[in-house]
Amino acid sequence: MSALLKQILRWLCPHRFSWPHSGIDGQDYQVCLLCGTAFEYDVSTMRRTGRLVLPHTRKMLRL
Repeated sequence: MSALLKQILRWLCPHRFSWPHSGIDGQDYQVCLLCGTAFEYDVSTMRRTGRLVLPHTRKMLRL
């Protein structure tokens, strides 16, 4: 599947989320069970705060 098609499908995804997880660096996140995109999660407010971006490559984390 082409990269462009994957981006379009990810953008159109209705997002069904897993339970929050803690990463190795302590960052909490949730993963969409349909498209695999990771989102930052704030445990204190119990809300997603945005897409999880890797600091080194500035790409989305795919699990």
